[in-house]
Amino acid sequence: MAFNKAFLWGSASAAYQIEGAYNEDLKAPSIWDIWAHLPGKTFEGTNGDVACDHYHRYKEDVALMKEMGLKTYRFSLSWSRILPNGSGEVNSEGISFYNGLINELVANGIEPMITLYHWDLPQALQDTYKGWESRDIIADFVNYSKVCFEHFSDRVKYWIVMNEPNIFTSLGYQLKLHPPGVSNEALYLKTFHHTALAHAYTVLAYKEAGYNGQIGSSIAYTPSYAATDKEEDLFAKHMFDVTGPLWFLDGYYKGQYPEEGIAYFSSKGVMPEVTESDKHVMIKAASKCDFIGINYYQTATIAHNPKDGVGFTDMNTAGKKGTQSESGIPGLYKQIHNAKLEYTDWDWAIDPDGLRYGLEIINERYALPIIISENGLGAYDALTAEGQINDEYRIDFLRKHIIACEKAIENGVELLAYCTWSFTDLLSWLNGFKKRYGFVYIDFESGSLKRTKKKSFEWYKHVIATHGNEL
Repeated sequence: MAFNKAFLWGSASAAYQIEGAYNEDLKAPSIWDIWAHLPGKTFEGTNGDVACDHYHRYKEDVALMKEMGLKTYRFSLSWSRILPNGSGEVNSEGISFYNGLINELVANGIEPMITLYHWDLPQALQDTYKGWESRDIIADFVNYSKVCFEHFSDRVKYWIVMNEPNIFTSLGYQLKLHPPGVSNEALYLKTFHHTALAHAYTVLAYKEAGYNGQIGSSIAYTPSYAATDKEEDLFAKHMFDVTGPLWFLDGYYKGQYPEEGIAYFSSKGVMPEVTESDKHVMIKAASKCDFIGINYYQTATIAHNPKDGVGFTDMNTAGKKGTQSESGIPGLYKQIHNAKLEYTDWDWAIDPDGLRYGLEIINERYALPIIISENGLGAYDALTAEGQINDEYRIDFLRKHIIACEKAIENGVELLAYCTWSFTDLLSWLNGFKKRYGFVYIDFESGSLKRTKKKSFEWYKHVIATHGNEL
């Protein structure tokens, strides 16, 4: 058995994408509460004001998790629900909600796995000092984390500090697709560095307090292939790695950035300030992390990009397959279509073996246990006249990725958990409610938010019951 009986079969969500109740019980606005109401900022003007109404229906959702046999549920906390101003007075109503959710999970034999930050920064901190642009956020984040540890660590043993810091910083400060919607490479690198510091100080605070649990962060990980074995393509792949995936992972789990990445960003004049104190705390925290969290969706095929080559292009957010064009950094690399792989309607490469490949790279480079904190397929799910959702394509996707996990375990990877994205359908940051990921279909169209189990629900239930032996 590749998957032992302690293996955590799970699923995941994020507060802004499911909770709703955006202004109830003294919760203050997050940057997403504001951003989603700005004209043209979200797909078809969608927002998380109601989302899945998980805030009022969490017991119904946990009952479905129990029915499935879920071993762990990964969810995020809303910072502005707990600390409406980002710091200062704690909102007892927010604490009460999360206590209720955690207790419901524990009562049903489901291990709570908490993400401290899944992108919904309190707007108050954005207004006060521009959020992640300022080092002031580090102390406020650690304070917020300590509040969460103090209230929930007696029942929560798995803590993910940051979710995809590489994504929210690049989309927010380089591609203008997320708040605050600016395009400045130096700011992107600076804000990412601040997330690494917030992560590091939080890990150390958790360890110094002596809590009995495990802590790490989740990076959106995109393993890469060179388009050919030509020297120029191999070099492009290498530069993609040291300024991308390895930059993010090394910063968090080695405590220092790749030297070639530093040289490149320094040559452009965009390298962030990294003080001796920063280096010390990052390296110390890297030695204290208990696991690496990765969110895996696809691989990247990388080719040489001449100095007059393609730059960043618009992402396919409309779900019209084949509309994503090549994108990259002139003079460095470009990401191209891989004819050997299938793609989703949103032009994400479907590459199960890329997960095995990526897990083995991480295992060799960092020698830490791994939690797959997200893996899933976004698709157009259709409700039949009989009220069923026959999502065989999702079953096929997940089956192949679980087989890839099994191969990685056989090759020496210590895998602690596999969390699908997502348990229920939810609000997609860039794709609204049409791109569905869940085992549970939610009727957003009528507004009833009725929950309906998809075919994949019963399939994953059987996978869990057989410890991954029957796929």
